Amino acid sequence: MRYLTVALTKGRLARKSMALFEKIGISVQEMKDPETRKLVFTDEQNGLKFFLAKGPDVPTYVEYGAADIGITGEDTILEENRKVLEVLDLGFGKCRMCVCGPASAGELLRQSRQIRVATKYPRIAKDYFYDVRNQTVEIIKLNGSIELAPIVGLAEVICDIVETGSTLRENGLTVLEEVCPLSARVIVNPVSMRMENERITKILRSLSSLAGQD
Repeated sequence: MRYLTVALTKGRLARKSMALFEKIGISVQEMKDPETRKLVFTDEQNGLKFFLAKGPDVPTYVEYGAADIGITGEDTILEENRKVLEVLDLGFGKCRMCVCGPASAGELLRQSRQIRVATKYPRIAKDYFYDVRNQTVEIIKLNGSIELAPIVGLAEVICDIVETGSTLRENGLTVLEEVCPLSARVIVNPVSMRMENERITKILRSLSSLAGQD
């Protein structure tokens, strides 16, 4: 029997994902060792391999079949736009993708003015402004603290992930519009879904029964 390979997003998502797997009887003790430098972990009993990757890389591994299954945030899935099947919302890692800025920028949105939008997520921002709002904007890709952009005049608004909103408030910004809700999702390679349907479906059913439980 070949191994089913699962790509997990490093950090908190991986820890929460493995906690779910443990509840359905799949456990890899090595992954709990904070000193380990390993990237690939094997559960011989269940015929599974897990590896840790950066969030944006998970859909790539799944699309190309290096992983049969992946777990990452919905923001990553939307931004990377890979050819994968999104099959399950795990219900944790909840937050929102929002358009934010100073309260005064709300008027610019209402009037559909041509504005500059700073974001780490240019694809999501472009799809939202062009396809949903039908508003022409200039999108500026940033990698660091997005909240800085409206403060120093680089952009009128930002498109970014919001959890509690405390960072926004501390910098005099507010949520102006919600783009979409986000959470951890399970994605599957389409060929793997056909070839290993029974095994993958069994795992998905078990995970689904626990999804949304903290």
